[in-house]
Amino acid sequence: MKLRRFETRAALAAALEERLAQVLVTAVPDGSPVVMLSGGSTPIPAYLNLAQRGLQAAPGLTVLFSDDRYVPSDSDQSNYHQSRPLFDSLRLEAAQVLRIRTELPLPAATADSEQQLQTLLAGDRRIGLGLLGLGADGHTCSLFSAQDLARAVGRLAVSVHRPDGRDAVSVTPTVLERVDQLVFLVAGPDKRKALAALLAQDPALTAWNAVRGCAQVEVWADAEALG
Repeated sequence: MKLRRFETRAALAAALEERLAQVLVTAVPDGSPVVMLSGGSTPIPAYLNLAQRGLQAAPGLTVLFSDDRYVPSDSDQSNYHQSRPLFDSLRLEAAQVLRIRTELPLPAATADSEQQLQTLLAGDRRIGLGLLGLGADGHTCSLFSAQDLARAVGRLAVSVHRPDGRDAVSVTPTVLERVDQLVFLVAGPDKRKALAALLAQDPALTAWNAVRGCAQVEVWADAEALG
């Protein structure tokens, strides 16, 4: 696990913005780029800043989410909705954004996400960059417990009933293993305990168990989270 330290949350967000600016516009030899975004207070400002830059998307770019809440697609609680300014700025077609189709019943929305991911990753296709959050409780994506991880075995998408009472649809560790550059974005003092457990590869931590099969994991963290 590779750690990259930033003195402030703003510095972390600026570095993320520049990394995304690179991968979203760079063509991939013999293929097309795939980027997995996460929600949360750290990456969303970077997406909104990028939306102001008038970038031209790489040919065939596909964007997906690590997870999203099962809420209407125009809800402020939707990662997709919060990221729409970036997609609009890049002029992405609907088919280039693999959103959770929350207008469907939850089982159907989960099955649809499974099918979208199967199609996307067919032929050993890889995800170039994948972003992950880390909850203060040690979760990542919408994988909160050992039980969630157990239900995710053999699947690409799984529905989860979150501790806050909402439902969500999440990618699984199988998808995370297909990411070339997998980056946890961690900021704020409330993440300190969970971050220490992640860096220690604590076998009791859900986030670590979600990525332990990945070849390489990066952690981008601000000074407050590192302590």
